[in-house]
Amino acid sequence: MKAVKAIRTPGGLSVRVDPRAALVVLLLLAAALAVAVVLVGSGDFPMAPGEVVATLLGDGTAAQEFIVRDVRLPRVLVALLVGAALAVGGALFQSISRNPLGSPDVLGFAQGSSVGALVVIVLFRGDSLATAGGAMAGGLATGAAVYLLAWKRGVHGYRLVLVGIGIAAMLAGAIHYLVTKADLVDATRAVVWMTGSLDGRDWSHFWPLLAVCAVLIPLSLLYGRPLRMLEMGDDAAYALGIGVERTRAVLMGSAVLLTAVATAAAGPIVFVALSAPQLARRLTRSPGPNVAASAVMGAVLLVVADLVATSAFGDRRLPVGVVTGVLGGVYLLWLLVTERKAGRI
Repeated sequence: MKAVKAIRTPGGLSVRVDPRAALVVLLLLAAALAVAVVLVGSGDFPMAPGEVVATLLGDGTAAQEFIVRDVRLPRVLVALLVGAALAVGGALFQSISRNPLGSPDVLGFAQGSSVGALVVIVLFRGDSLATAGGAMAGGLATGAAVYLLAWKRGVHGYRLVLVGIGIAAMLAGAIHYLVTKADLVDATRAVVWMTGSLDGRDWSHFWPLLAVCAVLIPLSLLYGRPLRMLEMGDDAAYALGIGVERTRAVLMGSAVLLTAVATAAAGPIVFVALSAPQLARRLTRSPGPNVAASAVMGAVLLVVADLVATSAFGDRRLPVGVVTGVLGGVYLLWLLVTERKAGRI
């Protein structure tokens, strides 16, 4: 049995803490911050980690202050928040659907955001802000459509996955149609956006992302216990006093919003939502959604992927979505091999 400790506050509140899960979160958080510092120091004007930290503390030169605070820091903070938002969205969907493949990549929400962005780019030739708004609207509309089509006296996890896969296939067709209707310039913009990239991200991308994450990630943490009850099945959750449909609607809405705002900020970055919750669960060895560990794992994955994309290929810097796609494919192959050796598939 896992050693779970209860911490009681002077006000009478009590919090149950899994020491192993807490240690994993702290180690992943330290790794995310360390990689972030290295990433801030990488580029055409390289800086040592000590110089980056000194600049952040106000002891840098004017040039270092400009490069760190105005150019590189917002990009890295966007990467951390996008990774965390995608991972929490994936953890919530995988728990609600009770299926490790129930991530936003598979259920069509990323494709919905892509269609929204492409409509703005191809039909209205909107700027980057309008494109982000289109991606947000597309993701939310897709979430509402999947929820309504999957509803039949409640939303069953298996039905949710099937409806999501069908919607994803339809939206993929719409994406291809819009690309074929675009002229060369708009088609190039569309393809670059759909690859998923952090280039050019600044404080205007960071603040909306921070506002959404600051509300929805703590809300998801508060719903951790009801979500664990939902994983045991609707009947068991009802018997334990959980408002099943209300809990499911709140968490699905949170997951859709987190995925949509992350996609609006950086494009559809694949595999982070799928792999981060599974990796976090393997490290913590805890049942349930592991929201905190998933969030930090997603942040680590994205900053590591961005470091590889910007540093490992010399002058040929890659979009971060290319690296997450390759790493995600390797992860899926490894998962299939280990599951087959364990006799589970």
